[in-house]
Amino acid sequence: MTSNSTLLYNRLVVRKQEDAIYAIVEASGKQYRVAAGDLIDVDIPAQEGDTLELDRVLMVADGDKVTVGTPTLPGAKVITSVVERGKGKKIVVLKFKSKVRYHKRQGHRQTYTRLQVKEIKLAPVAEEGNNGS
Repeated sequence: MTSNSTLLYNRLVVRKQEDAIYAIVEASGKQYRVAAGDLIDVDIPAQEGDTLELDRVLMVADGDKVTVGTPTLPGAKVITSVVERGKGKKIVVLKFKSKVRYHKRQGHRQTYTRLQVKEIKLAPVAEEGNNGS
């Protein structure tokens, strides 16, 4: 295992269980588990060096304290920066009809934006108690 207990393997992040704080965010219709310093590949068009705020935070876990949204947590957001834009691995789409000598071959490379998670911000909690009365 590496020193920061994170192993990047085939764009899937495998972590140990002692991560302090992590969040489940939704970006472009997919859900990602992120912690500070993680790299994720999303389908959001942005330029390199830009800062993006992902505000559809579905859940935040800080040690033993877990906060789940209904469906999202109001005021919570994940601050990320764009590391690079690129294209994924090429896939081949093959259409074939037997007995009529028809075949069509087409390739496709999906574009992605690689984001690095800077921090996870939670909404300030309103204190209940004495309000001057």
